[in-house]
Amino acid sequence: MTHPFIQAITLRRTQYSLGKSLPLPTADVVRLIEAAIRLAPSSYNSQSSRAVILFGDHSERLWSIVKETLRKTTEPDAFPRTEARLNSFAAGAGTVLFFEDQETIGRMQAKFARIADRFPEFSEHSSGMAQFAVWSALANAGIGASLQHYNPLIDAEVANIWEIDPAWRLRSQMPFGSNEAPFPEKTFIDDGIRFKIYGE
Repeated sequence: MTHPFIQAITLRRTQYSLGKSLPLPTADVVRLIEAAIRLAPSSYNSQSSRAVILFGDHSERLWSIVKETLRKTTEPDAFPRTEARLNSFAAGAGTVLFFEDQETIGRMQAKFARIADRFPEFSEHSSGMAQFAVWSALANAGIGASLQHYNPLIDAEVANIWEIDPAWRLRSQMPFGSNEAPFPEKTFIDDGIRFKIYGE
């Protein structure tokens, strides 16, 4: 029998076909995201992860910023495909912006000077776990999502528009919304390539 936790994370899939019809009120979605980040583990309990949750026009504005930024750097014949993908994100109900607080990381470096050089890496681990926790929580609530990385191209404009603390460094963007298309079958590499087991 599959363990309940494995069943839960099996639902976490990349969804590019998003809509605005959430199965929960936005206030409940906010509480779900907050709880997932609050409960996600962090190195030395640093709790360095931060988030900005954008709904409606705010989320659409974010993806407009990404679109106009990429328009300047993408070959014209390749841009329509990029634009279509960005429009699919904008079609969702919202976006979570994940940040890592550099002041928190600096305090941890000062407190644990012997391994100070490791804390930026530890921060990335913490951010990844927060992202995974939120993505899985959304999936189990029937909400589709994907994980995107348009930072640092958009960092300055995002910080200016949404008054982001200068110590917060943008790490990823997670557009979310209703699932408007089925998921394709997920394939896996052979377990013999992925795992080694000794002493079983």
